[in-house]
Amino acid sequence: MNKARAALFLGILCISVFPVIVRMGLTSGLISAFYRMAIATALLFPVAAVLGKLKIESKKQFFGLLLCGVLFAADIAVWNVSIQGSSATQATLLTNLSPIWVGVLSFLFLNFRPKKSFWLGTAVALTGMVVFVGFDTVLNFNFDTAFFLGILSGIFYALYILVSKNVLQKMDVVTFMAFSMLFSSIFLFFVNLFFGESFWGFSTEAWVSLLVQGIVCQLIAWLLIIFATKRMRATRVSLSLLSQAVFAALLATVFLDEKLTLTHMIGGFLILSGIAVTFYEKKHKHPADF
Repeated sequence: MNKARAALFLGILCISVFPVIVRMGLTSGLISAFYRMAIATALLFPVAAVLGKLKIESKKQFFGLLLCGVLFAADIAVWNVSIQGSSATQATLLTNLSPIWVGVLSFLFLNFRPKKSFWLGTAVALTGMVVFVGFDTVLNFNFDTAFFLGILSGIFYALYILVSKNVLQKMDVVTFMAFSMLFSSIFLFFVNLFFGESFWGFSTEAWVSLLVQGIVCQLIAWLLIIFATKRMRATRVSLSLLSQAVFAALLATVFLDEKLTLTHMIGGFLILSGIAVTFYEKKHKHPADF
């Protein structure tokens, strides 16, 4: 258990570096998303081939992997653009509302009835969001594009969680990661082509940042998190992942000189507290135990 907790903690730290690097603006958000996935895929795919993990048993699995790849890619792309248009802290907090959207989507499409703790957590989290963005913004309906992109990122990630949970039931983790990241890379490649992004000509610092994103923030981070997930309760892992907002905020204050006001801290605390309440369950397992 100690190894699992250590792996989870390190994995969260690796992910927390990501929004800070993207916020530095060394490359565009979209090209950053592509190289994050492409570099991780290039490293994992040969290993998966040697291990004999590159096998898809049915068309259903293929389309499940394809959908997971597109959803994850869309999440990263939208999140990256959101980070560059706002702050690392705000974008991370908004995308971390994904557990709320998991509950809502499960309620609407999977015939799952969340408990009272879910609705209580939702109310607390939404209150925290209002505090975080500012009461004046809410009263004037002055939500900017970056704010809505952060929300959309959380929705994409919630869809990814729901679909991937189903796909992983009959598939090896390495197989899932290899193919879903491959499809994510392909999807992001065409997205960047569509928007006219350049795939080269970056500074040395930019290439280093892209390598860090691909190796540390994607490949190493998710391998560590999956290692922990196998040995810990899924609810604990999911809840722990939300702490990346705290780490991202701390890193942003150090490397990006972002200032956290008392209002931001109170709002962020309420958002995370609300999400924590939605994950509160008794000891028996729950169908939507992510």
